[in-house]
Amino acid sequence: MNQAWTHGGEAVRAAAADWLVRLQADDLSEDDALAFDAWLEASPDHARAFDETLGVWTELGGSADEVETALRSERRVRPAPTRRFYLAAGAMAAAAAAAVIVIPALTPAPAPIGYETARGERESVTLADGSRIDLNAGTRMTVALSRNERRVELAHGQAVFDVAPDAGRPFVIAAGDRTVQVVGTQFDVRRRDGKLSVTVARGVVEVRPADGAQGQAFRLRPGQRLDHVEGASAAKVTAAAPDEVLGWRAGRLVYRDRPLAEVVADLNDQFATPIRIADPRLAETPVSGVLVLDDQDAVIRRLALLAPLAAERSDTGVVLRYKDARR
Repeated sequence: MNQAWTHGGEAVRAAAADWLVRLQADDLSEDDALAFDAWLEASPDHARAFDETLGVWTELGGSADEVETALRSERRVRPAPTRRFYLAAGAMAAAAAAAVIVIPALTPAPAPIGYETARGERESVTLADGSRIDLNAGTRMTVALSRNERRVELAHGQAVFDVAPDAGRPFVIAAGDRTVQVVGTQFDVRRRDGKLSVTVARGVVEVRPADGAQGQAFRLRPGQRLDHVEGASAAKVTAAAPDEVLGWRAGRLVYRDRPLAEVVADLNDQFATPIRIADPRLAETPVSGVLVLDDQDAVIRRLALLAPLAAERSDTGVVLRYKDARR
């Protein structure tokens, strides 16, 4: 059992529990997210208390209804926390942990459901828990909804997750050597060619190394993007515009200083005719702009306005070269 609720005193623990409930609300606003961010950064004890509280929720799994009810009541009434409250919560956690050991032995694990989109195809899926997943072209994933966890295995591609709040069942996405865990939020996950990116539009998302992988855990807030190369221990967090990142759902690809190789990888999932970059230097050229996904030839003409390239068609596809061949 996680050694939870040990940091910061009862007032901080109560605030952490209250924030966990607030972050699940359907009407969570940007002001709420900013207020949570300010509270989290105000003291290291706040961040530790929140992590420990989230850990308790994870371990309680589907047996957390009693504690969730108590926390929601605490949010409405806000009585002064007492030692009895925390002892009761600890007892519930211990009981739930014991139940988790027994119940899976009696209930067979649910069979994962597979989803796959072809080139140029996008699909929206609503899960049994109310969560919605928008799959971009060329995406493969499996989903398993169990009593204690909602789990997605993202083999390849890109998807926007709009997760229904359920504190008793964390929503976990396995993507290579990283896992993404949330309670209720909206975010984009992209995994292609050994590279992972996570962009948050609403709520809070935690990205952690998978079992056996090296690296640091990150907590992402709205307007933040994490980029990671699979196999490396490092990751980079930068500012991002979620509306732009999620624009592919409306048939628009928006880029800000992204390498041409990434743009071409996206286009190859959208069109049947493959595109190849002839020069490695050209592949690293940064691209900024908007590409509307209609006709492939029109898209390539627009791309040529954003990067110094010329396109040549052949029997095997489209080859991109530097516009000035002498470079």
